[in-house]
Amino acid sequence: MTWQGNYTKLYIDGVWVAPATTEVIEVVSPATQAMIAQVPAASNADIDRAVEAARRAFDEGPWPQLPLEERIEALGRLSVALEARLEELAQTVTAEMGCPITQSRRIQAARAKDRLDSFLALAREYPFRSVRTSAAANALVTREPIGVVAAIVPWNVPQPTTMLKLPPALLSGCTVVLKPAPETPLDSYLLADAISEAGLPPGVVNIVPAHREVSEYLVTHAGVDKVSFTGSTAAGRRIAALCGADLRPVTLELGGKSAAVILDDADLATAVESLRSGSLPNSGQICSAKTRIVVSRSQQSELLERMSAMMASMRVGDPADAETEIGPMVSSRQRERVEGYIQAGRQAGAKVVLGGGGRPAGLGQGWYVEPTLFADVDPSMTIAQEEIFGPVLVVTAYDKDEEAIAIANDSRYGLNGAVFSSDPERALRVASQIRTGTVEINGKPAGMQSPAGGFKESGIGREGGLEGFDAYVETRSISLPGDLAQAVESVRP
Repeated sequence: MTWQGNYTKLYIDGVWVAPATTEVIEVVSPATQAMIAQVPAASNADIDRAVEAARRAFDEGPWPQLPLEERIEALGRLSVALEARLEELAQTVTAEMGCPITQSRRIQAARAKDRLDSFLALAREYPFRSVRTSAAANALVTREPIGVVAAIVPWNVPQPTTMLKLPPALLSGCTVVLKPAPETPLDSYLLADAISEAGLPPGVVNIVPAHREVSEYLVTHAGVDKVSFTGSTAAGRRIAALCGADLRPVTLELGGKSAAVILDDADLATAVESLRSGSLPNSGQICSAKTRIVVSRSQQSELLERMSAMMASMRVGDPADAETEIGPMVSSRQRERVEGYIQAGRQAGAKVVLGGGGRPAGLGQGWYVEPTLFADVDPSMTIAQEEIFGPVLVVTAYDKDEEAIAIANDSRYGLNGAVFSSDPERALRVASQIRTGTVEINGKPAGMQSPAGGFKESGIGREGGLEGFDAYVETRSISLPGDLAQAVESVRP
């Protein structure tokens, strides 16, 4: 299986099947603007077939009834199959959405497998069954698979996001209909190939690339028990409304406008180098990117000098080149969006420290945007409030820690954040007051054993860590007579 060429089938019920219509999704290279492949665009009829297969696999198939160890063993085989495809996966994502290849190897491919392996390690710790005893009553508390899951993933980190949803759902005993984004369907074919090789039962995972209109049909399908969506806040709001009408459980991981708070005792050289990857991964097209830099007024001049030098040193160009650090935007529409924000920042009076012209010199082909750094940014400006999703950073100065915290929290988003300080306890005090789902101290990630998700308009629910299983189970209590309570062991399914 390779990304070059055209695909003609969908992965449903454990086999490759012909789509119900001839409609296709054209995959266009962001670097060359040339079409590199076509895949079938799943229709409502294809969604019906996929949901029916997942429904049958859940209601009648062996998967939900298997002991946990057997599900762990099956996903262990998937991990092995995925590992054999890591380089191909990295190359595929770079080709379809423009992530620089060095980052694709680390962020798009290796991280996907690491997340799968993390859930495999955590599964045995999750309390699928426990006995609660008291003087008044005893109960067996079980966490049962919620059923058929519709998993909808974005284009910017398609496989790592898939691996926040697929492993905990499958390990819990659920079955899944996975809908990749139309910009990045090719990597899902590699996943389907790995699933087939791993020997997962038919219908346990079904993959249906489709346009966004079909997503609404999927999330409202009567055969779906749970929806898990990652994407924009606007799309998440719509999906939440659709699920709310049917009282269908939904997990949403949405947008972000994360702040990096640099306290006045921070080592600026260390902080700036950390922000190279913390603020500009995947050319800025990451929802957790720290795109608001909040710095003490006494350090602002030095910070701007260091930030502009760091950003100027990042090579912009062909994402297939291992030296490239900033690639193209995923689409012409996304480039226009980013350019619009750059223009809005200039019109609002923000100072352009670096870039600001829109398109890099010498790159007439491809959807590139010049890395841009703004200073003197008031927290109320559009470029400080709205998610740009490109290589654009804004710097705001503060005088006291309390002001820095207020600036960091002056956002409708609350997904991620960072604090830099030479005093870890001071950093922790500040981090504890920032209303986001994750806060990194001195550039250290929270890790895959911990949950991630958003406050406010950054989402509902958490993914990752032990808490990542919670979205895919229903909790049930069964009363136990005293003698039976003593006999029932606290075992996992």
